[in-house]
Amino acid sequence: MSSLLKGPGSTKFADRWPDMQPVVLKLLKQEHVTRDEWQNLFWDVHSVCSWDEKAAVRIQEALRNEILRFISEAQGRVMKHREESALLKAYISEWTKYFTQCDYLPKPFQAMEIEGGNQKPKRKNQDGNRVQLLMLKSWNGSIFVAVREKLLSASMKLLYAERNGEAFDSQLVIGVRQSFVNLSTEVSNKLRIYQENFESSYVEAARDYYASHAPAYLTENGVQNYMKYADQKLWEEDRRATKYLETRKGCNSKQLLMETVVQVLVKDHATTIVAECPRLIANNDVEKLNLMFSLMDRIPGGVDPMLRDLETYIVQSGLDDMKANADIITTDSEKYVEELLALFNRFTEMVVKAFGSDHRFMTSRDKAYKQVVNDTSVFRLDLPSNKARPNAMMKTHPESKCPELLANYCDMLLRKTPLSKKLTSEETEAKLRDVLVVLKYVQNKDVFMRYHKTHLTRRLILETSADSEKEENMVEWLRDVGMPAEYVNKLARMFQDIKVSQDLNTEFKERQRGSSMAEMVNMKVLNAGAWSRSSERVPVSLPMELEDFIPGVEEFYRKKHNGRKLHWHHIMSNGVIVFQNQTGRYDLEVTTYQMAVLFTWNQRPEDSISFESLRLATQLPDPELRRTLWSLIAFPKIKRQVLLCQPPVTNPKEFIEGSLFSINQEFGLV
Repeated sequence: MSSLLKGPGSTKFADRWPDMQPVVLKLLKQEHVTRDEWQNLFWDVHSVCSWDEKAAVRIQEALRNEILRFISEAQGRVMKHREESALLKAYISEWTKYFTQCDYLPKPFQAMEIEGGNQKPKRKNQDGNRVQLLMLKSWNGSIFVAVREKLLSASMKLLYAERNGEAFDSQLVIGVRQSFVNLSTEVSNKLRIYQENFESSYVEAARDYYASHAPAYLTENGVQNYMKYADQKLWEEDRRATKYLETRKGCNSKQLLMETVVQVLVKDHATTIVAECPRLIANNDVEKLNLMFSLMDRIPGGVDPMLRDLETYIVQSGLDDMKANADIITTDSEKYVEELLALFNRFTEMVVKAFGSDHRFMTSRDKAYKQVVNDTSVFRLDLPSNKARPNAMMKTHPESKCPELLANYCDMLLRKTPLSKKLTSEETEAKLRDVLVVLKYVQNKDVFMRYHKTHLTRRLILETSADSEKEENMVEWLRDVGMPAEYVNKLARMFQDIKVSQDLNTEFKERQRGSSMAEMVNMKVLNAGAWSRSSERVPVSLPMELEDFIPGVEEFYRKKHNGRKLHWHHIMSNGVIVFQNQTGRYDLEVTTYQMAVLFTWNQRPEDSISFESLRLATQLPDPELRRTLWSLIAFPKIKRQVLLCQPPVTNPKEFIEGSLFSINQEFGLV
């Protein structure tokens, strides 16, 4: 209260400063300040600044003198240490105490921030707290300038020691960093002093250290051990940077350091490192490949040579494996697909484990695997195939047999075969989906679809599908993997035709109730656009029973669908006949053409009939008759054939008009 009772003259700076100075010194020295002293300091500053327009300047000048005097004493305590480590510790101790007071000392002097008299509008100093800036500039211009180089030198030596595995008090380097960070008084660039001094020295020291140590380690220990060394050092530098460098938002010190260290440890030795890649891939050393990937991916384009090495390996290794197993896979669709899948899974596993499923390596795997799948060299090794016309072969670019064999394998899974019978529904689906995986890499997908459609046609007409639901699912799966829409839509239409035909058969049998022939015959009315492979119709003389039955079917259909016309495709028809000889009685499933040929012996089972007579009896064109007879005398899946031929022939082209054919009375399923 005594200060409030003083007259206006007591508000002058000269009268109040003697009371303020002792408290200021106590604050600078971190000595105890009583509550009354603290509060009176606030009041004194406010009183002086309110009544004396020049008080702020006078107080600031007085503070500068006291601060510089205090800093001079602190500098003396620091500079008495000649050994860098001791000097560093002394500096950090003095700076830590001083910087703490940079927050406390300015508080009582807030009134100085208001420029002008007590009645004028208040306007804050735009450069920050005036007293705090004074304290920082005073420290920066005196003790810091004097010891800056020594601080940096001592700090970098400590970091050098740590990189060599020696322990030290990390707070020393952290304290120096904080000193450089907090000393900047520029509003626009608070980190200028730190960046120009500590950051640049830190990065340069790291560059010099590894530029010296890395080449020697590589030479002495080899690439594989060097990769471990580089990876470990990068990890250490990352953690070290987090501890010692400024990491506030907007500061890129850590990024700058890591780019520098990566340059020295990885980029400068990139050629030597990636030269080891082919060997690691060949040895399937996924652990070291993963390490190499993590290093090379740190530099622009670093993994490009690795991608090329992977592609080269997959193509070469894949083709080598295929050629090594050519004798089996070129004649066995199942083995072929299994081999392709084994290769795909092996290469995929490598990419997953070694390269973390990185999309660039997945793309390289896809490119290389596609080359393996579509390669034609393996299939020049005695692969059985349908021979095309010689002229057509000369004009056509060699195609991989992959799509054909994939279609054959699907047929084995979807048809009633020994393979499909031993598999569960889940196993069958898994294998079909495996085919779809390979199919994505087939270049000529139209070839697969043509063969698949041919097999599906046969399964649907002969009713040999192992699972109708799987058949329809397969169509949707083909659509999902992007197979040609034109083909997929035709497949879907084929199933619709089969379902419609089932309803027609049921109705037809109802109307023909009592007819044994109607009960035995199942007709399938098929859309020509979806099913027909050729518009060419092959003439044939059908057995009398069928010739008499067909008009009834046509009449029934005409009444239901006026205006539509049926065209009989006998090449797609089949039936079961009873065959009897000296060894027994058999039910034979035959094509319509085979039926027409065999019915020729109905009235003369012991006779030999010439090729010319069979042609006249069946009305089959020469090429079709030759194929049909060959299937009856040389069917590869049975030892005792249905027909015998004299003289013996080795292929259907050797049949002549006088070739004689007879029923094999010793035919049997053995």
